[in-house]
Amino acid sequence: MPSEHLLNKTARSDYMSLDIGSVCQAMYIWIDGSGQTLRVKTKTLDQEPESIEDLPEWNFDGSSTGQAEGSNSDCYLKPVAMFRDPFRGDPNKLIMCEVLNYKHEAVATNHRHSCVRVMEEAKSERPWFGIEQEYTLLDVDKHPFGWPKLGYPGPQGPYYCGVGTGRIYGRDIVEAHYRACIFAGVKIAGTNAEVMPAQWEYQVGPCEGIEMGDHLWVSRFLLHRVCEDFGVIATFDPKPMPGDWNGAGCHTNYSTEEMRKAGGLSAINKAVEKLSKRHFWHIKQYDPTGGKDNARRLTGLHETASIYDFSSGVANRGASIRIPRHVGEQKCGYMEDRRPSSNCDPYVVTEALVRTTILNETGDVENFSV
Repeated sequence: MPSEHLLNKTARSDYMSLDIGSVCQAMYIWIDGSGQTLRVKTKTLDQEPESIEDLPEWNFDGSSTGQAEGSNSDCYLKPVAMFRDPFRGDPNKLIMCEVLNYKHEAVATNHRHSCVRVMEEAKSERPWFGIEQEYTLLDVDKHPFGWPKLGYPGPQGPYYCGVGTGRIYGRDIVEAHYRACIFAGVKIAGTNAEVMPAQWEYQVGPCEGIEMGDHLWVSRFLLHRVCEDFGVIATFDPKPMPGDWNGAGCHTNYSTEEMRKAGGLSAINKAVEKLSKRHFWHIKQYDPTGGKDNARRLTGLHETASIYDFSSGVANRGASIRIPRHVGEQKCGYMEDRRPSSNCDPYVVTEALVRTTILNETGDVENFSV
């Protein structure tokens, strides 16, 4: 067992109970140059901030995160969203940040910057999102948590929403993460065991506009941080195990105010038609590799549509866009885009949906291949 897992947690709790007076520890969180990995650093503030406006900009070495050259390495952290810190407790905070370069311009992986502009342009339509984040727990040797070290568990079937030893792996981690999200103020809506053993899902939302990306990224940070305490790894790889095992997605539920009103199914159908004409453009937006990661998952098997085909249907989990059965019956509600991969950037996904369905942008990718 790696030495870091032998650290005395009881001794740590003694220090964490010490009175720190009126100061506040603010942990700044940002997305690094990979577009997938989070980085953090902590700043001491003289008092608890009441709003984002009370938080100072900060800086970091962008050459160490793939976001700047060593000869001009300073990048800026611009606070954009604030949450309670479930690890240090009140009054300490978690601060989601945008990354800016030395000119105070958005770096390449700062997709929030453009997402804010798009959401502002579309705010009269009140776009709502709910994202189903799937992930897989791994042991420190990168083998799925709880799986036999020299073999495989039984085939898929009993694990989805399961209960009991031999069916469920890592529930303690899931429960700790759930509580951490609630404490922090993340809009976590629920959780369940997924189809592959050691695979889980939690849902965040409904969130309006830019809030969706902020809350999902912080929920991912909380998951990684909880996993530190348990000595396991959470991966958002969309196909962590090759073979006859389900992949991991980030199904995105989406609606506008018109879709949610009586008779909104007509607006949903119109949006689906627009999406059908930009399928490959959306596929390029739906994972950080422009479709290569997702191609391992979107095969037409294991509750997915083929990456090369667009489809939609009521209650069809093998379609690109699923219309939930109750939405079809009530003639209003929302749609579910099942294409985004588990490692997608929610700022990019939500912006793409709004650009196509509200701002009516057109144009697809020709000769798409992965």
